[in-house]
Amino acid sequence: MADVRREIERETERLAGSNKGIMKAPIHLRISSPDVLSLTLVDLPGLTKIPVGDQPSDIETQTRSLVFEYISKPNSIILAISPANVDIVNSESLKFAREVDPKGSRTIGVVTKIDLMDRGTNSLDILTGRVYPLRLGFVGVVNRSQEDTAGSKPIADALAHEAEFFRSHPVYRTIQQHCGTATLAKLLNQVLMQHIRDHLPTIKTKINALISQTEQELASYGRMGPADAASNASRLLKMVTVFAS
Repeated sequence: MADVRREIERETERLAGSNKGIMKAPIHLRISSPDVLSLTLVDLPGLTKIPVGDQPSDIETQTRSLVFEYISKPNSIILAISPANVDIVNSESLKFAREVDPKGSRTIGVVTKIDLMDRGTNSLDILTGRVYPLRLGFVGVVNRSQEDTAGSKPIADALAHEAEFFRSHPVYRTIQQHCGTATLAKLLNQVLMQHIRDHLPTIKTKINALISQTEQELASYGRMGPADAASNASRLLKMVTVFAS
């Protein structure tokens, strides 16, 4: 995963420079591993309101447009990430998700930084859907800290620490089924499979219609017969002329 991170950083610098610049062009990275799910993950930027470094003055409009370009697609599943130490009703990600997915049929809420909440507070009401109900629910996660990342703490160790945090916490141990990166991966896999089942018939119908349409167009140009090379050359020229017209 450290190699993956370095590759992303190198590509980001190559495309957008090293001074917080942005580019609409995506970075494509294929990861093969027995420890990851078979899916396409698009990491979208957060909404930037104040430009810094080489960022343009309309950075907020650009990032908003970029986010909506991806989440508006009906076949995409939205992971709406919100930090636990900020009031959930102010979550930009949930606000965006509701605009394109009002029924919540393809939005999973993810609550991060649970371990950084003020003493005496917790995210129990959010994770159980009492504050902001979501059809697919919320999952609480504990990621590596900045210190852990800088110190290259292995992902396996971070996952073990996360599991222990939820297992030993006096509040969260009662809802372990809603917590942890492993739980999020399992839920995402289930939702993805169901999403594919639901949309596959429509996609299949569209593909069949396109095939039929293309075959009709192809037939209109005429078929190449089993004639000599000169005759076929003449036919081919005629077909190209018709197609160009």
